[in-house]
Amino acid sequence: MLDETDEIHPLFAGAPKTTEFRKLRKRIVRQTREAIEQYGMVERDARWLVCLSGGKDSYTLLAALNELQWRGLLPVDLLACNLDQGQPGFPATVLPEFLSQMGVRHRIEYQDTYSIVTDKVPANRTYCALCSRLRRGHLYRIAREEGCSAIVLGHHRDDILETFFMNLFHGGRLATMPPKLLNDEGDLFVYRPLAHVAEADCDRFARALSYPIIPCDLCGSQDGLQRQQVKAMLDEWERNSPGRRQVLFRSLTNVRRSHLLDPDVFDFKALIRNG
Repeated sequence: MLDETDEIHPLFAGAPKTTEFRKLRKRIVRQTREAIEQYGMVERDARWLVCLSGGKDSYTLLAALNELQWRGLLPVDLLACNLDQGQPGFPATVLPEFLSQMGVRHRIEYQDTYSIVTDKVPANRTYCALCSRLRRGHLYRIAREEGCSAIVLGHHRDDILETFFMNLFHGGRLATMPPKLLNDEGDLFVYRPLAHVAEADCDRFARALSYPIIPCDLCGSQDGLQRQQVKAMLDEWERNSPGRRQVLFRSLTNVRRSHLLDPDVFDFKALIRNG
C-alpha cells in the first residue's frame, strides 16, 4: 500500500525527486512500520504523544509516523509535543510555526529544567542524566493530561547500540534502550519506532527536506561524554568494516541465554546429563 500512489504527507512536501531519496524514504517508513509491528506497539484507537526535540531524529520520527497514519497503516491518534526546557537562545517559535504549517496537531510546553540542571550539576560533570529524568517526568505528566497511552521517542538504531556499549563498558551489564517499555507506574508505554533506522539515514532525510533542525546546546556542547567516545569507537569499526553496526544490532535480537553467565536468565543448575 505504501507505494501504490505518488501522493505524500505534507511533511514530505518539497522532497527531492531523486531515486536515492525515494529509496531512503521508503526504507525509513518500512523500517518504522516493521518495528511497530515486531514489538507490538499498536493498541487500536490509542493516542501517542510524539516527542519532538527539533533534532533530525525526532523530525524523522514525526514524518514516518504521520505518513503511516495518513496511509491508514497506523490506527492511532498522534499528538506532537515539544518540551521547551528554557535553554538560553532556544528558538521557541520554530517548532510551533513548523508544526502549524504542516498541519500537525501539537502541544508546546515550557518548563525551565535548564536552570535546575545547571544549578544541581557541577561544572565538570555532564548534564544528560538529570536533564533526561526531569524531561521524562514532564512528558509522562503531559501524556496523562492528554489522554495518551504512550510517549514515543526518536531514538534510532545507533542510539540503541551506543547505549548497549555504555552499559557494557561503564555499567557492567548487558542492557540497552528497549523498543517498547512500560513505565514504573504501569500506565504508560515508551515506544522507539526508529529502533531499526540508522542515524545516517535520519540525518540524510531531515537535511533533504530542509527541516529546521535545532541543536541541543545543553549537553551536546560538553566534551568527553562517554556516549561520544562510544560513537567514535563505532565509527572507527564501521570505517574498517562497513556494515559492522548492523551486525552488532542484529546480535541484540539474537540472544542465546544459555551462552551467557547470568543464572537469573538461564537455570544452569537444572542442566542434567543423559545416562
